[in-house]
Amino acid sequence: MVYCFPHGAIVLKNMDAQYYIDGVEAGNRLVLARTITLIESSLPAHKQLAREIVDSLLDRTGKAVRLGITGVPGAGKSTFIEVFGTMLTEAGLKVAVLAIDPSSSRSGGSILGDKTRMERLAVNERAFIRPSPSGGTLGGVAGKTRETMLVCEAAGFDVIIIETVGVGQSETTVASMVDFFLVLMIAGGGDELQGIKKGVLEVADAIVINKADGDNVDRAELARREYEAALNLLMPYSPNWTVPVMTCSALANHGIEAIWQKIEEHRRQMQDSGEFEGKRKKQALQWFRFILDEGLRSWFYTSERVQQEMPQLLGEIEAGTASPTAAASRLLDLLDHRPL
Repeated sequence: MVYCFPHGAIVLKNMDAQYYIDGVEAGNRLVLARTITLIESSLPAHKQLAREIVDSLLDRTGKAVRLGITGVPGAGKSTFIEVFGTMLTEAGLKVAVLAIDPSSSRSGGSILGDKTRMERLAVNERAFIRPSPSGGTLGGVAGKTRETMLVCEAAGFDVIIIETVGVGQSETTVASMVDFFLVLMIAGGGDELQGIKKGVLEVADAIVINKADGDNVDRAELARREYEAALNLLMPYSPNWTVPVMTCSALANHGIEAIWQKIEEHRRQMQDSGEFEGKRKKQALQWFRFILDEGLRSWFYTSERVQQEMPQLLGEIEAGTASPTAAASRLLDLLDHRPL
């Protein structure tokens, strides 16, 4: 049985790091779920413990295939991932799906319904589905997605799939933490090229037109040619890879195996050229800067001085007695008087 727990559902009473380290290394799904909850926690004590656990597990990470999947609304991401993941488990691989749900800008809550949208995969003994709230984080990923991915690798999963929030061009953040970035599209919805941002095209490792079945086969083929033409206008991001545009039908289970073969081919070419190792190192540095930016943002807004000054400045902006630029400068000036 797959253990799949919503964010914050587990009460963490065990604060012994070794308990989590041993459980993850043994592939214990319950401990894995609790470890991820610990990583996602905002409590200072939990953050410190999570850092200790992740650092201790680092030497067991790095071997899994890291796959990011994004797509336009209605592209059938969940159906595709369920069929794709099931195919991989039938081939003997262990698959973890990290499904990022958008958080409400009003309540901060998330539906976290990915387990119900992937019913077959959710009961697959070789699969693990973990829904996590984006928490408003840009880039279509949760703030702790990379740490969660590393823990799943340490638990022995062969393929880590990150299903991202469809939030447009900023979603390219996910490309900075995966080996292969797959963009899922559909045909027959009007001007296909308007359905995807240039920034996403520039970081895609493959574009797949889903729902190429029934009366939609010809439209899917037309869309495939249009995307190929669009890619020819862009500078390739890698001299060792030509981005393919493929068609498939997750509903009819057609073309799915060819996509996995293309992912494996990409991995071989990147490893043979030495680009794979360089990309992983670059991604680690990018994630360091991302976490640093998030930490500085939190550090700034939790400052007592900033919290004291903010209401007055907001009132002045609304009243038109201070410009946004001047008000922001006054807040930033407080940094000069706050010890690091």
